[in-house]
Amino acid sequence: MKISLGSDHAGFELKEHVKKYLESKGIEFVDEGTYSTESVDYPVFAKKVVDDLKNKKADYGILICGTGLGMSITANKFEGIYAALCLYPTMAKYARMHNNANVLVMAGRLMGPTLADETIDTFFSTNFEGGRHERRLNEIKDFEK
Repeated sequence: MKISLGSDHAGFELKEHVKKYLESKGIEFVDEGTYSTESVDYPVFAKKVVDDLKNKKADYGILICGTGLGMSITANKFEGIYAALCLYPTMAKYARMHNNANVLVMAGRLMGPTLADETIDTFFSTNFEGGRHERRLNEIKDFEK
């Protein structure tokens, strides 16, 4: 599994923590920026992560901004991207189990490192359930056309 990571300035510190956490778990990742707390526009970094998924350079994405809202809105504009803002492990569980999310979005201003670690663990250890959820995702895919 390879993860593409991106953040804006408000998510930078949490992204740096997430990089260390992923390294400690032996999970491969690519850091698409930003690389400091200097103000930047979050859509640029959401698109970089989305492009990595679309071009098969990564299997999943993690996006972080201040609230997670801007990154979620941006990433979900792209066909085949199912970005879920998850502030807690339970949200991550259902994002994967019921929605087959392929991008985890977190909030740098609302989450601490421990909560982020638990949310990441839950997101990547939960499988999609399929069944009635597959039917619903197919309805969403029809909207994308």
